[in-house]
Amino acid sequence: MGVSTNTGETYDHTTIREDIHEALISITPTETPLMAAIGSGKADSTYTEWVEVDLASVDTSNRVIEGESAPGNDAPTAGVRRSNYTQISDKVVEVSHTADAVNGVGDAQTTAKQMYFKMKELKRDMEQMLGGVNVAASAGASGTARQSASLSAFLTTNTDRGSGGADGTLSGTTAGYPNAAATDGTLRALTETIFNDVIAACWDAGAEPSLVLCGSGAKQKISSTFTGSATRYKDIQDKTLSRAIDIYVSDFGELTIAPSRFVRSRDIFVLDPSMAQVKWLQKTKQKDLAETGHSKRKMLYGEYTLCVDSEKAHGVVADVNPAL
Repeated sequence: MGVSTNTGETYDHTTIREDIHEALISITPTETPLMAAIGSGKADSTYTEWVEVDLASVDTSNRVIEGESAPGNDAPTAGVRRSNYTQISDKVVEVSHTADAVNGVGDAQTTAKQMYFKMKELKRDMEQMLGGVNVAASAGASGTARQSASLSAFLTTNTDRGSGGADGTLSGTTAGYPNAAATDGTLRALTETIFNDVIAACWDAGAEPSLVLCGSGAKQKISSTFTGSATRYKDIQDKTLSRAIDIYVSDFGELTIAPSRFVRSRDIFVLDPSMAQVKWLQKTKQKDLAETGHSKRKMLYGEYTLCVDSEKAHGVVADVNPAL
């Protein structure tokens, strides 16, 4: 049965008030676990450098005679220059004077609320670009934006990749910035053995990994298939059923398994958060832009880069297909 001609329906009216709370409630995900876990520092230039130091290998012949009169010099412990480029990110808001004046639902249309939303969006953009993509650094040029290398591009020591996968490269033989991102390999199933091998490799390299960042699929796979993942209770007294693995006790320490909405589904990062930081050339600022007629504009912006103090402190299980 059809609808009679000229029947007024809700689809025809835009004046019906939505069933929403007066106070605006946003369910937009704003958690940024990578940036929250690692440190924050200051960059002094658009090309930021730091020194990565590796101790000499253990010398099992380090024995000298009593009363040695002429001990020889040991090779100096030299650092290696590592680097990255800063990048600029911004969000611009333009709001009419009328939109600021009216009494809107939740005042979502106002300049203040729009700037609040854009701050959250800017954080999400940064989290994704630093840890959720696989890109090399770029110096940029006139008319071309500079680009910070992402976490994936830095990791070359403690990596386990699928068939055809390859680590990124540096601009110098052992120094410089990541000038080529990692090559994605063939997707494969995640196993606890692969996971543990990467943790062990980090520990063997001198690291103390304590955080695992992964997507939702990998998190579910860890909880459902790793040893000890059978049905269990959080506390026998309250009988709260838990199927999640949030703390993984490895042979080399405890690691927090943290799901991230901004990590690629194929990557599982094993991290020592004390050995990475976001360096800021310009901390996030708010700036008024020139008004145009009956509206005003504001901009949020910051300039920053990812600094991986020692890539050997971290690892990655790459090319994971959580569905396998």
